[in-house]
Amino acid sequence: MKIGLIAMSGVRCCDPELMKLGLTLPGFVERSKVIASLPSLGLLTLAGMTPKRHEISYIEVADLSEFPTIPDDLDLVALSSFSAQIDEAYELAERFRAAGVPTVMGGPHVTALPEEALQYCDSVVIGEGEPSWPAVLEDAEYSPGGGALQPRYGRIDSDFSLADAPMPAFELLDVSRYNRITVQTSRGCPHHCEFCASSPVLTHRYKQKPIGKVLAEIDAICKIWTRPFLEFADDNSFINRKYWKELLPQLRKRRLRWFAETDISVAEDDDLLHEMREAGCAQVLIGLESPVEAGLPGIELRSNWKFKKLSCYRDAVRNVQAHGITVNGCFVLGMDGQTVDIFDSVRDFVRESELYEVQITVLTAFPGTPLYSRLAREGRLIEPTNWKKCTLFDVNFEPSHMSAAELRAGFRSLGVDLYSEEFTNWRRRTYKERLRGRLRKESAL
Repeated sequence: MKIGLIAMSGVRCCDPELMKLGLTLPGFVERSKVIASLPSLGLLTLAGMTPKRHEISYIEVADLSEFPTIPDDLDLVALSSFSAQIDEAYELAERFRAAGVPTVMGGPHVTALPEEALQYCDSVVIGEGEPSWPAVLEDAEYSPGGGALQPRYGRIDSDFSLADAPMPAFELLDVSRYNRITVQTSRGCPHHCEFCASSPVLTHRYKQKPIGKVLAEIDAICKIWTRPFLEFADDNSFINRKYWKELLPQLRKRRLRWFAETDISVAEDDDLLHEMREAGCAQVLIGLESPVEAGLPGIELRSNWKFKKLSCYRDAVRNVQAHGITVNGCFVLGMDGQTVDIFDSVRDFVRESELYEVQITVLTAFPGTPLYSRLAREGRLIEPTNWKKCTLFDVNFEPSHMSAAELRAGFRSLGVDLYSEEFTNWRRRTYKERLRGRLRKESAL
């Protein structure tokens, strides 16, 4: 069979004023553009487990305007998309189906709303893709035209082990298009935040990939890219510190530079931070969510872990950066309890902690998350099925302690301040000066 694997992940924002700001203040949507420019590790993984007798095309679509005509020689299409672009993915799926090409869709949005997706495609994959993909291929190959395809494959409570994870088909990528490549060491996160629309939507278990498999993937990437920059596609990379203290020396040998997402507890282990820096860690992204108490209680479904760590936030940021690893601190605006004072609080925290990088987002109720269910019950969703506004930048709910208009205006104003050339240069200059001062002090000892 000729199989098309299509990833749709363009940057989206409905607010016209924010779009203008994004053009004049590139840092405003910088992290989202990085995410959108990453290849689809999920689809590459499916490609890696596809028998060699099939011919695979990996296609990325930022916008439907890039896809004026569809290939007429495909025997099967698999589509993946974020919620913000799902309507365009549905439109593309309908075009393939109308042309007689069996079409399968998967990912967090489809897992959350399989019945919605089935209006536009032949089959949906629920949860993790690896356990279901062999059956999809078998059914599609058995009956050309897709007649044997089942409407649904998979389940959310899959017991798939990352010990069985296939090698992603990195060789399908055009190396000139990417400045970083993703590798996954784990799935899931023990914190279970109410708003999280990442792997908790696909799996309810925390899973770790064997170190040998991770290194094999990295070595495969290094055969294609010279000195690649890696992004570890984990929800929370350093949960298992023993695991990482075994992995880091191997990364150091490979002379790589890389980025990872983590929680604030990484700052508690100086030995780990030292090993991370020596192994090439350039930056960690930490979900701080709120620099003040408002918004943190109840954010996690199983504990108030981040609330309990709040008093350590500033020192933790400084300690990570003192080890030569920059911190991208992430804040969520509009959480319950936050008033219009939150914008000044974030601004003050960024300056006082001397964060190198900062990311602000609007609280977003993605389908399938506990947050979406709660806000729907409370009647606070403004347009409950307007998935185009699931961008992390658009306001589509009524906050508890300010109006939607105040949240929208405060978010814009904060973005202008944080991503101004003056403030950005100050943050980066201050980080370099602090690091040089520490290195001079260490060399004098």
